[in-house]
Amino acid sequence: MKCPRKGHFITILTMRYTKFIFLTLCFCALLFDSCSSDPISNENPLYTGGENYTTFNFGNNAFGAPAKGLTNEELLFFQSGNSLFRDNWIMAGNTSKAIDGIGPLLNARSCGGCHGKDGRAAPPNEFSVPKTGLLFRISVGFDLNGGPISHPIYGSQIQDQSNLPVPPEANVSIEYITESYTYPDGTPYELLSPIYTIENLAYGSIDEELYISPRIATQLAGIGLLESISESDILRQEDVGDSDSDGISGKANYVWDPISESLSLGRFGWKANQAGLSQQNASAFNGDMGLTSDMLPEDIFTQVQEETYPDIPNGGYPEVTARQLSRVNLYIRGLSIPAKRNMDTPEYQRGELLFKQVNCNSCHVESYLTTSGNNPQALDNQRIYPYTDLLLHDMGPGLADGYTDFSAGPTEWRTPPLWGIGLIPVVNNHTRLLHDGRARNIEEAILWHGGEAKSSKESFMQLSKQERDDLIFFIESI
Repeated sequence: MKCPRKGHFITILTMRYTKFIFLTLCFCALLFDSCSSDPISNENPLYTGGENYTTFNFGNNAFGAPAKGLTNEELLFFQSGNSLFRDNWIMAGNTSKAIDGIGPLLNARSCGGCHGKDGRAAPPNEFSVPKTGLLFRISVGFDLNGGPISHPIYGSQIQDQSNLPVPPEANVSIEYITESYTYPDGTPYELLSPIYTIENLAYGSIDEELYISPRIATQLAGIGLLESISESDILRQEDVGDSDSDGISGKANYVWDPISESLSLGRFGWKANQAGLSQQNASAFNGDMGLTSDMLPEDIFTQVQEETYPDIPNGGYPEVTARQLSRVNLYIRGLSIPAKRNMDTPEYQRGELLFKQVNCNSCHVESYLTTSGNNPQALDNQRIYPYTDLLLHDMGPGLADGYTDFSAGPTEWRTPPLWGIGLIPVVNNHTRLLHDGRARNIEEAILWHGGEAKSSKESFMQLSKQERDDLIFFIESI
């Protein structure tokens, strides 16, 4: 047999290799339903956080997975921020200088102490002291911008932990009143109504009229994507005067921004009282852990407390350096969001139709396209499905806290995103919802809706038991 020339032999191999690749690609295309849909498309609703920011980890670390679009350097910063987020900060004067200066008054010793596994805290039972993950904002009124005025002795929130010799400011006890109701179809249900009492005041009595707002720590996955929604897309959904007469009026909160030193659109926090993630994190370091930063350089120890306990050491100024804050910012901005589940099931598909039928989507807006020019760049131009409008809505007197937070009145709350909500039991071993965790599950959270959402709640109550279950199944799957 005559041997082929060397070049001819290479050509034959190349043709065979090309044919193999072509057949392999054809087989893969058939596997993924040919060209009818792209499984990693930026427009695919399965990918809740877009192509770059969706994780298929549905286990107990579902809220802690890094976005796959991060660069190698960003992944290193992500890991560094993760350590700063999870590690306990310590008292000043210790040998470690990297993470010292906490307190002397605080609510938690680490960010992860409230946001366990980057997830949501549950309210403690009435006997738990301290109540890590549930804090209580306090004020004695509001300033010209609508911002809350801190109590002259106890500051802006009750710190129920401390470093010795300083005692905690106070404890807050919780009592739940069980109220029984019935659906139109005769199905009974119960709601828990909490009563809060401030006890064991360590620095004197509170003589002023005090406004108290409980705030529970929420899951953090996908927050970077929410920050990347354009301001115009948020404001486009405002309807303060309810011009279309649909009963939904949503409004933006405008809050004091220490970066721009002006009033800016608020988008984070239960009352949308923080303009951005960096501001939110600096505020949490300061108010929850007693740590100063360049953004918030003032210690939360009030004058009366300093006079009572002088010469308490600090960790220097700032206690959280700009580098440390930037690492924590990148960590949280780098957290991906779990993909939707069960989309091909009849329950999901029926529930999705019912979600729109009862008008849940008027406030829980399904989808946005993120802006460009973000840090990290992987946040850019992602089609996301958070189910929120990031606006304030009047939720009725049942959920009122009596607390004014800039444009947010006592009955007004920001629409919380629904993505990933069904994985809270997997990550955090509970199903508690709403701003203070009073709702024991999604059903109770819906039944607490009032004000602008009253019509949707009543429509939900008119559904059959199977329809209610299907709607809840849909919410648990997104």
